[in-house]
Amino acid sequence: MLALGAVTVLAACTSTAKSAEDAKVRTDLEPLERRFVALGPLSGAHWLGTALGTDSRGSVPGPTDVRMVGTACLRAGAVAAITSAPQRGFRPEEPPRLPQKLAEFVPKGARWVRSDSFDRDMTGGTYSGAFYLDPGTDTVYFDTINPGISASSGP
Repeated sequence: MLALGAVTVLAACTSTAKSAEDAKVRTDLEPLERRFVALGPLSGAHWLGTALGTDSRGSVPGPTDVRMVGTACLRAGAVAAITSAPQRGFRPEEPPRLPQKLAEFVPKGARWVRSDSFDRDMTGGTYSGAFYLDPGTDTVYFDTINPGISASSGP
């Protein structure tokens, strides 16, 4: 009779993903314009792309959720045009989770408005996200999880 012993193997895993504290503030526009086509041309963007739910417990690998959060300027008058649609129901609302690294890029005195209807149109129901608009500065503050690339933005 052959006796088999149990062998325990422990492995330590460290995440290679960056947290919001470690992430570098990005200013490239192309990734945003491909995802947020309905906002039109953007300028002056400052944003973070960070992996969520990463840990060092050695959990089973799987899809990683990515948070894209930041600010961008829209063309002059674009925010007023978006927010003037009465069916959208825009209302004053402050963004709840501003990463510290982005604080200096948020317009001082911004009067943010948000609409559930507009958020649904922006995300197409395929990812979660909130879009806060400031008509005074034509700025958008976006906070999204796994925003997909719009089919209308090309390959």
